[in-house]
Amino acid sequence: MRRVRRQADGTPPRVDTPSQPRHDPDAHGPLVLIGGACTPDGEALQSFIDLARRAGGPAVGITSASENPMQSARLWRADFRKAGMLDIDFPRVRRASDKLDRELAARIDDAGAVFLGGGNQVKLVAELSGTRAEQSLKALSSRGGVVCGTSAGAAALTALTMAGGEIDEEGNLIEQYLGPGFGLLDFETIVDTHFSKRRRLQRLFVVIAGNPELLGLGIDEDTALIVQGHLAEVVGAGGVTFVDGRDSVRFDNADDLERGRQLTLSHLRVGIVGTHYQLNLRERELEVLIQARREEAAGEAGLEVLRSEGMEEPAGKSA
Repeated sequence: MRRVRRQADGTPPRVDTPSQPRHDPDAHGPLVLIGGACTPDGEALQSFIDLARRAGGPAVGITSASENPMQSARLWRADFRKAGMLDIDFPRVRRASDKLDRELAARIDDAGAVFLGGGNQVKLVAELSGTRAEQSLKALSSRGGVVCGTSAGAAALTALTMAGGEIDEEGNLIEQYLGPGFGLLDFETIVDTHFSKRRRLQRLFVVIAGNPELLGLGIDEDTALIVQGHLAEVVGAGGVTFVDGRDSVRFDNADDLERGRQLTLSHLRVGIVGTHYQLNLRERELEVLIQARREEAAGEAGLEVLRSEGMEEPAGKSA
């Protein structure tokens, strides 16, 4: 059960208990989560372009997260042209306009890929939540289409998206809020971006301490996490940090945190996934380690079969 407390000042709701996934987390098309500041010729953005071309059809760009969506759309058009992608359109979006909502939904229905730009993830979710366009976005992903988000666009793809949690100019911790995202990426994940550049490990620690069932994913700039099924591969200029508190946290004071107070926490699983390595989101572990365990288990099972049949190992092959 998700418990939501509405804030008196109108800030995003804090979610104390994330909802469980309501569908098969493997049942979606490719998701490309970019940590922001992607370059037109970088591997991160090119990974989305390559997948969009394979999907076929036009692509739709949405810049609603930006404070100036029209200017952001112009800049993204230029970047995509420079990257060699011409078949992408950035239609106008306005929540209050039923006509624009229908038009955007129709464009997404005809598209093979959608790109979500950066800015403010809470603004992006508020703009699209409950609209026909959001329904079309989810339908596109369900039918195998490609969805890419950069910065705020990436943070909005999970069931929960974070806001706040930064250190202010006086060194005080701004209260951390969690609110609903689009829920395209399950596995109880939550995403942070610009991760190494903006030194956001502390912010992710605070979120996981308060919600240890979550898997935190911190994506570096000009870096993409490409999710296909339950496997997520890292490409681009940096890496992806994962923070797992499930079955590991021994002590935390997350419930007692106040403005300006420091987090006290013992024992998290923290790892870094480098370029072209895969993270198994279901197992919350590097795929290379999972494969090694499977091979070891298969080898041990084979030896048990030999022993049960009374067969000896060949000379020179003993353990």
